[in-house]
Amino acid sequence: MGHTIRDIAAALGAEAEGDLDLTVRGAAEPAAAGPDQIALAMDPRYGEGIGKGRAQAAVVWPGADWRGMGLKAAIFAPRGRLAMSGLTRLMDPGPAIAPGVHAMALVDPSARIGAGAAIGPFVVIGAGVVIGPGARIASHVSIAEGARIGADALILQGARIGARVTIGDRFICQPGAVIGADGFSFVTPEKSGVEEIRETLGSRAEIRDQSWTRIHSLGAVTIGDDVEIGANVCIDRGTIRDTVIGSGTKLDNLVHIGHNVQVGRDCLLCGQVGIAGSARIGDRVVMGGQCGVNDNIFVGDDVICGGATKVFTNAPAGRVLLGYPAVKMETHVEIQKALRRLPRLANRVAALEKGRAGESGPERD
Repeated sequence: MGHTIRDIAAALGAEAEGDLDLTVRGAAEPAAAGPDQIALAMDPRYGEGIGKGRAQAAVVWPGADWRGMGLKAAIFAPRGRLAMSGLTRLMDPGPAIAPGVHAMALVDPSARIGAGAAIGPFVVIGAGVVIGPGARIASHVSIAEGARIGADALILQGARIGARVTIGDRFICQPGAVIGADGFSFVTPEKSGVEEIRETLGSRAEIRDQSWTRIHSLGAVTIGDDVEIGANVCIDRGTIRDTVIGSGTKLDNLVHIGHNVQVGRDCLLCGQVGIAGSARIGDRVVMGGQCGVNDNIFVGDDVICGGATKVFTNAPAGRVLLGYPAVKMETHVEIQKALRRLPRLANRVAALEKGRAGESGPERD
């Protein structure tokens, strides 16, 4: 399906010039764009690529000489990535899931399916489940007993929603995610080696046999509105109270949220982030890939953690953290500068020690 430049500009809330009735059927990078595609050149760095492609229209930066680039129409984007968000939303057809309940889906008679829902083949929906209106559920998804999912959800192939999980409206779940598995929680009959090390910070009286006893998970998972979950994300159910993900939060692929964790609103957790049990994450927290958060600590609102940062202690609101263990970004930069100087410093110390040894000379009677 094609879109006119006029329609695209209206969808983006952007200004446009030229032949606004020109129709395009897709988007492409400037050098690869064909005549029926709109080129994405929201920055002057990409302008020269338009001449290498065959695009007749482009999304460009404000003030761009689009006529000089040989274009018939242009849309002006003051904020390029925001324009890309609107454009991709307009052109994304979404997954092909036929409306209604597929004949090869298995839905418990006590489940309630909202109006306009589309449920694909090999989906299993358990007893007492509530699915909101307009939900789209792709093949091989399982939703366990008592789960409640809000309106306009999109749950893709192979996702697993556990028992009693509660999810808000406009939920997006990528393939393979598991929401509501049991928490990883075990105890030993006697004080374990881990408990002893935590108390002594490294000293152990003795090493002895120990076995692990399971602590079952009686809680579930509660997820707010407008939450997106990436592929193969795992969110564990709580031990007694629910694990909570706040509205507007986005989790990238392979993120792991441990039992009892509370994640605030509008957080962004990138790939391979791990949050240990009972940690509390504030609102609008951003964590780069492979960040880790220790159990039972608090990360304040608006904290930003660079990639691979490991947070072992409470982090105040608004702090920018880097490193292992996490320190302020400016402190981490100074530490890295000092580390690079260590070889030279070691050589200088060795030379000084050698000089002093030579000055003292051999011992005499």
